[in-house]
Amino acid sequence: MFQTILTILYILLVVTVGIVILIDTGDSGRKFAWLLIIAVLPLLGIILYFMFGINYRHHWIFNRRHQRYKAIFEKQTTPGLNALLFGHSVEEDIREEFRPLARLMARENYPAVSSGNDFEIITSGERKFELLSKDILEATESIHIEYFHFGNDESSRKIKDLLMQKAREGIKVRFLYENLANFPISSRYYADMKKAGVEIVKFTNPRMHILDFVNKVNYRNHRKVVVIDGKIGYTGGMNINDHYFKKWRDTHLRITGNAVASLQYTFLDSWLTGQGSIDRPMAEYYPMVTAGQHIASVTTGQHIASVTTRQPAAPSRSVHKTLRNKLVQLVPDEPDLPYPILQYSYEWAIHHARTYIYFQTPYFVPPEPVLNALKSAAMSGVDVRLMVPEVADNILMRPANRAYYDEILRAGVRLFLKQGEFIHSKTFVCDDYLSSIGSANMDARSFDLNYEINSYIYDEETALLNRRIFMSDLEECRELTLAEWSRRPWYARLIQSVIRLFAPLL
Repeated sequence: MFQTILTILYILLVVTVGIVILIDTGDSGRKFAWLLIIAVLPLLGIILYFMFGINYRHHWIFNRRHQRYKAIFEKQTTPGLNALLFGHSVEEDIREEFRPLARLMARENYPAVSSGNDFEIITSGERKFELLSKDILEATESIHIEYFHFGNDESSRKIKDLLMQKAREGIKVRFLYENLANFPISSRYYADMKKAGVEIVKFTNPRMHILDFVNKVNYRNHRKVVVIDGKIGYTGGMNINDHYFKKWRDTHLRITGNAVASLQYTFLDSWLTGQGSIDRPMAEYYPMVTAGQHIASVTTGQHIASVTTRQPAAPSRSVHKTLRNKLVQLVPDEPDLPYPILQYSYEWAIHHARTYIYFQTPYFVPPEPVLNALKSAAMSGVDVRLMVPEVADNILMRPANRAYYDEILRAGVRLFLKQGEFIHSKTFVCDDYLSSIGSANMDARSFDLNYEINSYIYDEETALLNRRIFMSDLEECRELTLAEWSRRPWYARLIQSVIRLFAPLL
């Protein structure tokens, strides 16, 4: 009798979880993958689903995490700070056909476009190390640093020592890291920092209550953010370790101007959500508000009616050039928020590209809407190019990336395999006007599960530079054709087909 009751309860559990998966509003491929796992391994599959599969984007468990930050911000904000972060007047300076994208990404309390920004596009790890080290040494008030991976190698320890030095000098250093991504690093590594006065927050802490940990373990903080004195910001694809500083090809930004406020807003959100604390009123972390620098909207003369598609200058990557007075929109995304806004932005950009759109990404496991957008754009005559590493750094991602090659090649997408140094850049450039540099990969994890942040730059000069960088990287690529890809062995096709079933879960 007892065994019969257990069997009935077990069947009800499997059926109930299956129904929950079916009625979920998420990607159909992701749902199918979970149903397949549960069908093959029912009990283990259910446990894994509760840990890694539930879509918490609309769930109260996740939504409550922001309440502490929202309560503090809403209580302490000022009209000037709200105008700086969420005002829409600057959108009028964007070329008309791109304004809907800016409005799309500024809904639901996402930061809006800001004017008056200077930045350097960093394509060399050595250059980032040089600039970041100098800015840390010159900090006078605060250093806020948030990284998915902060290593324990030569370059990382040098940055760590600089942070400790500044903390001993009395500078407020706040250090937030994704605990699971840095799990092999000894706790003594961070204890040294704490002794020096660095404030540290683990974004995902395995020592939290087991139920809390289970529903958060699959949601990683993948951002790379530095804010120094509220005036200088860094963001993009580069983490802190020797791979990025010495070996890999990646793209990053150093920003000054009003867009730094959006980086500060994003950092403080993560910091307070991770149970960190602040010691001043919220508005004091935004010096551009107190200085009144954001009030005037700078007209940039960018009302251009059509796509120019100029030929880029001779290829060059490490230009060390500061681009001035640009329109920038920093867009943070996370599972706590109601919409996968970065995925929507990619879909919009692809669908509205008129002449070309070029992508770089280390991991290419696109959700179905993004995949369909790429195919439809290429089939309609848009020059769609995708650059990925020839060999992924992750053994599972190698066949996962390749599982989509046949489909995009048949649609006319041009596929370039980066040889030599591993390419970790997450960028795109479109129609000599729109550029994006960020932390998000073209995969379901970045678009739906991770905490990410991308920058969107509305500017012709920047787009031409980014296009030139892409063309420079092409010199270290080989183009994969459909004819070549069709000759791959049968067992490779089989592995790729099987991996593709589970690709949405990677």
